[in-house]
Amino acid sequence: MDTPGRDLRLPPQPGARHGLVIPASELVERFSRSSGPGGQGVNTTDSRVELLFDPGSSTAFSDAQRERILKRLAGRLVGGRLSIVASGERSQLRNREAARERLIDLLSEAILPAGPARRATRPTRGSQMRRLESKKRRGEIKSARRRPPPS
Repeated sequence: MDTPGRDLRLPPQPGARHGLVIPASELVERFSRSSGPGGQGVNTTDSRVELLFDPGSSTAFSDAQRERILKRLAGRLVGGRLSIVASGERSQLRNREAARERLIDLLSEAILPAGPARRATRPTRGSQMRRLESKKRRGEIKSARRRPPPS
């Protein structure tokens, strides 16, 4: 688990063989009061955390990684920045850690290289014949249920 205020480390994975380090200076944390129940401290502690990160201007990624991240996270970017909100815990520290973990998960998934392209295949002649035979059998079963026409 990362400690807030320090560099963010992504573990080694496909797409980032040696892992990545995002400098703490590129992360912006904003604090506010959480909504919902919380007892006496609900209106006095700023435990809600909003973590902002701009992947487009980050120095941690190569051009290919940056392009993948911007493409895959395009729907989540607001003004070119990625915003992650954590307010599930009563402690600001735990919310900061949760937000950082979510950012790591998002970036780890977005940085993965695309899988192999799908190769189009055709059904085999045998599978086509089996399919048609089963359709024919099913049709015979249903037609046998009908009443014979009055003579």
